[in-house]
Amino acid sequence: MRTMYCGEVTEAVIGQEVELVGWVNKQRDLGGVIFLDLRDRAGIVQVFFDSDTAESTALATTLRNEFCIKIKGLVRPRPEGQVNKEMTTGGIEILGLELEILNRAEPSPLDSNQKNSEEQRLRYRYLDLRRPEMAQRMQFRAKVSSFVRRFLDENGFLDVETPILTKATPEGARDYLVPSRTHKGQFFALPQSPQLFKQLLMMSGLDRYYQIVKCFRDEDLRADRQPEFTQIDIETSFMSADQVMAISEEMIVNLFKEMLDVDLGTFPKMTYADALRRFGSDKPDLRIDFELVDIADLVKEVEFKVFSDPANDTESRVAAICVPGGAKLSRKNIDEYGKFVTIYGAKGLAWMKVNEVAKGIDGVQSPIAKFLNEAIVIELLARTNAQDGDIILFGADKINIVSEAIGALRLKVAEDMGLISAQWKPLWVIDFPMFEALEDGSLTPLHHPFTAPINMTVEELEASPVGAISNAYDMVLNGCELGGGSVRIHKQDMQAAIFRILNISDEEAQDKFGFLLEALKYGTPPHAGLAFGLDRLIMLMTGTSSIREVIAFPKTASAACPLTNAPGFANPAALAELNIAVLKEEKKEQA
Repeated sequence: MRTMYCGEVTEAVIGQEVELVGWVNKQRDLGGVIFLDLRDRAGIVQVFFDSDTAESTALATTLRNEFCIKIKGLVRPRPEGQVNKEMTTGGIEILGLELEILNRAEPSPLDSNQKNSEEQRLRYRYLDLRRPEMAQRMQFRAKVSSFVRRFLDENGFLDVETPILTKATPEGARDYLVPSRTHKGQFFALPQSPQLFKQLLMMSGLDRYYQIVKCFRDEDLRADRQPEFTQIDIETSFMSADQVMAISEEMIVNLFKEMLDVDLGTFPKMTYADALRRFGSDKPDLRIDFELVDIADLVKEVEFKVFSDPANDTESRVAAICVPGGAKLSRKNIDEYGKFVTIYGAKGLAWMKVNEVAKGIDGVQSPIAKFLNEAIVIELLARTNAQDGDIILFGADKINIVSEAIGALRLKVAEDMGLISAQWKPLWVIDFPMFEALEDGSLTPLHHPFTAPINMTVEELEASPVGAISNAYDMVLNGCELGGGSVRIHKQDMQAAIFRILNISDEEAQDKFGFLLEALKYGTPPHAGLAFGLDRLIMLMTGTSSIREVIAFPKTASAACPLTNAPGFANPAALAELNIAVLKEEKKEQA
């Protein structure tokens, strides 16, 4: 029905007749001359009808936004002074010769000026996706997926599908359960990731596997989370952690170069411990120049107990960040930041404005200055590299509270003050702890229970699990975790030891992972892998703030779909067939 797409009509085809189809983006009646902006997935082109085509012009007067039409016309250069350099098609216009209305449209429920709530946009997603920016994101996503497949195919990886109906996997979130009709009272789980299956594929000798796969996690949502999301899943045999990181880095570097003409360079490596110490986060944003600086040794003897008590506690931390130009912050701004850090458990925020470094203690302004002597202030200014006009912000509490609170404050202040550079800053974070302690003192895996430790025997691991370092790695870009992976456990005795450390009994291990433990008996090769969040990757590359902007039909923040009204109530007959009863919540009697 068309000879080309609207967005492809350029000066190269001036003088040619073209046939185009699409939707009316805008119609303007200038009294005998009708101008249309015709839109399809490739872009927008300007069409006009005049008195030379009376019949088509008369029909064009009836057009409204979102009418689906077909036109035949002559491509001409735009008159001098009317060229739109912001549009690919801005140098031409089309003289309409013929017009056919393929389908009419009722008035759009979406505002043409894009003053629409997210709920409205998702309710009428098929209309929202017609917008050029949304169409471009969907096309960009398709091209990224195509690149990934091509790169991995060329590097010997096999695209293998894994089951969607499976058993629960320990990925840290609730599972979505699917009842079985044929096995009464039993349930499948939708995979939080293909973790166990990709390990089984390595045990099967397939050597290099990949899959662009849907994963499902029932967890609280945020801008970069969805209940169903897409993962670029990779697993290899006989490759070390460094080799997996190298080929993954090569793929991402080549992707950015091809899609964005951006050279990411070589990724630096940073240990988990250094990332928390310097940035308060295991996904540090290196675009921000200032870091967390430890100052506990400076304030151990001060009378200010807020500093001296944690400074003398090995499980606590006193840290500072020096914000360039921050002395201009008002007391109201500082108070707001004080409230912000309480979200992360901090009790408050101490501060010091640096008016004139050369004057030492006389050149600073702070409620806590009276507790500090000249030597402390001079060393503090030097250690934080403070300059005239800066502000130093302090955190003092348990290590995790200070790291999280001041780390998050670093990001917020930098964003508020425009201190984040426009560069791309990737890195690898490595040497994660194997385990983290829960409130009851029990241990849980920081990643998952199939991650191998670095250079430890079974006996050494069981003797000192808290200090064990995992052979795991995360790729981070601009403060966002793009992907993560690890070397897997390939020996049965080590896997059994991990389960013992996690207080998983032999019976529970057999029930949940018996098939994996069985497979480990039969010459399992050393293997390692990595998974990227495709939605998050596209979000970063397109400069959007939410993965909902790069998913065709996403869920809302409450995990619902306004378009289809999912989830919904099941048919009682279907529930009966599944032996499922829905319990009604009892209403509490009013006192």
